[in-house]
Amino acid sequence: MKMNKKNSSYERYSYIFIIIPIVLLLFGYYLFPYPHSDYIKQINQIPLFVGLIILLIGFLLNKKSFSSIIKSIGWIVFAFYWATQPLTLYYSEGGDIVNAVICILGIFVLSYIAYHEFLSYIRDEKISCINWIAGASAISGLIYFGIERSPIALTLIHEVAKQSAWVLEFFIGEVTVGAPILDYGAPITQNGEAVVNIIFACTAIQSFVIFIGMILALPKIDIKRRIIGLIITIIPVYILNLFRNAMVAFLSYRNITDFNIAHNYIAKAGSLIALIVLLVILIKIIPEVLDEIFCLTDLYKRNGPIEKIFSKIWSKK
Repeated sequence: MKMNKKNSSYERYSYIFIIIPIVLLLFGYYLFPYPHSDYIKQINQIPLFVGLIILLIGFLLNKKSFSSIIKSIGWIVFAFYWATQPLTLYYSEGGDIVNAVICILGIFVLSYIAYHEFLSYIRDEKISCINWIAGASAISGLIYFGIERSPIALTLIHEVAKQSAWVLEFFIGEVTVGAPILDYGAPITQNGEAVVNIIFACTAIQSFVIFIGMILALPKIDIKRRIIGLIITIIPVYILNLFRNAMVAFLSYRNITDFNIAHNYIAKAGSLIALIVLLVILIKIIPEVLDEIFCLTDLYKRNGPIEKIFSKIWSKK
């Protein structure tokens, strides 16, 4: 009984996780104003990679009692990086409100997972899906951001631009692909007129690494199912992305709709549907993925201090 009272007392500190995302967003807005200088961009890499590395360490040390505290810290540091990004995501992609809103909501989600890691430490519990999402995020994040500013990124941009151009030629005729430049991308032109610019985000590597992280972070999956899972997700994503790039270029170049609508709404909706379909297929082969997802959606049932607050608010309505 004494231990329970002690744990209950420590759980009161969980309330700070309600304030953390708000504080992070305020710090990100005022200390990292848009546009970011080259120096700020370099500074931003610190919380990004430190957060991901801490998460990976916590994932690998999952059987240790203190691993939950390590991961909780990792989530907060990682969330701080994203707190500096909403305005960048909005302005750098032509007023993309979708990505900016998702980024802001994501900061609250990351803080909520950090809160559950803290609960796990206080209660001495091991929740498999919390460790899984830490491992999946660390693996996918380190791959994506590790490649983002490397020579590999330029090669990938150029190849995707050339292959997207092959698809686009079926609709508008012969086009030319320029040499890729980091932070600018590879331009696709027709008769000297710009058609579209393929940047790193247009390579679909975000989707690749999400599936890679989800699969590799599962602890007890045999190698055969891992390989099949990667093949049935990565190859379709790559091919579909070429058609996505060509569609955005065609719709905007022919003035059927403007680039913002074609890219930020039509293409994103199509990509989301494709990812959901591929996820369903993946679950058929690796059903453990669905188990972890359902586990994450049930975290609120742990009935911690934050859940109790919202339960009281909800019951008053």
